[in-house]
Amino acid sequence: MPPDDRIILVTGSNGRIGEAVMRRFSGRFASVVGTDRSAPAPLPGCVYVPIEVTSDDSVREGLTAIREHHGNRIASVIHLAAYYDFFGQPSPKYEDITVSGTRRMLAALRELDFEVEQFMFSSTMLVHRPTEPGVFINEDSPIEATWAYPKSKVRTEQVIRDGRGAIPAVLMRIAGVYDDGGHSIPIAGQIKRIQERQFTSHFYSGSTAHAQAFVHMDDLVDAIEQAVDRRAELPAEFAVLIGEPDALSYDELQHTIARLVLGRSGETISIPTFLAPFSKLGAFILEHLPGADPFLRPWMIDRANDHYALDISRARDLLGWNPKRSLRDTLPIIIAGLRADRLRWYKENGLKAKLSRTERATLMSPKAAP
Repeated sequence: MPPDDRIILVTGSNGRIGEAVMRRFSGRFASVVGTDRSAPAPLPGCVYVPIEVTSDDSVREGLTAIREHHGNRIASVIHLAAYYDFFGQPSPKYEDITVSGTRRMLAALRELDFEVEQFMFSSTMLVHRPTEPGVFINEDSPIEATWAYPKSKVRTEQVIRDGRGAIPAVLMRIAGVYDDGGHSIPIAGQIKRIQERQFTSHFYSGSTAHAQAFVHMDDLVDAIEQAVDRRAELPAEFAVLIGEPDALSYDELQHTIARLVLGRSGETISIPTFLAPFSKLGAFILEHLPGADPFLRPWMIDRANDHYALDISRARDLLGWNPKRSLRDTLPIIIAGLRADRLRWYKENGLKAKLSRTERATLMSPKAAP
């Protein structure tokens, strides 16, 4: 069967999700085009066009080049380009990249007369108000983002509603993404704290019965693929939650990691809400110690009690999607990677390793040099 002659356009294609999406559609569509600030060596069956979404001229020039070389028929724009700051602080980049960047893309697509069958936006489950254990969030649950990153997604969703015109839109509200190697800041950070037996690994600034939903990278790409495949059948505009319906509580996550890493589990002390200011002070001090590499940030104390468990009925009904993997079943795979090569695992997950005497000697050995 020959590939579809329409375009799959992936913004933010240099990211981990962008690369996985590009790989999935390579060969299925004649033109799989990725855009980002720079154009890396292309994957087989893919092309890249550099576009800086903060620039009107760059967006227009990049899309013009795509139109000239690949035509104007786009099956789906999978819009992943966005700004994220783990420090949790407000930043003008949220407005420049996520919000206004989306507005520029939509405006240029319409101005250049692209025939766009779908505009898919990577939003987040965090646009919703947190709930309590036993209460599941669905797409009609209250919108109440609690910090800078999800607030930028709320504003961008409105930009899409106002600026899409006749372009069908999917607002994909995604849970925390992980894969077999980890590649999730909160999961990797907690594994590191437990593996290094850090004092902070025994405390949690909230109820340990609360949970955060996650989704495996492969399942997320499945959902994106199924949304593309069903684009002709979908509503003109809708939001959909993508995540595992069985969200692990912090308590289960903590005990599971400890058993896998240390061979035993220990008790986690839940810090009462009225002591949160002292927890924030402690996190602030740890963050500023010379040479420290703390995962905990003061802003995270305020969010520790947030609970996100998802009702994914809409994803099942409209996309025919159901996750095939679970964080519970993947944690042993993630920890096996850590055990196989700790230093490589730390590097892959953006963590600084405290070297043992053996590791220091190995790295200093002439044989270790490239």
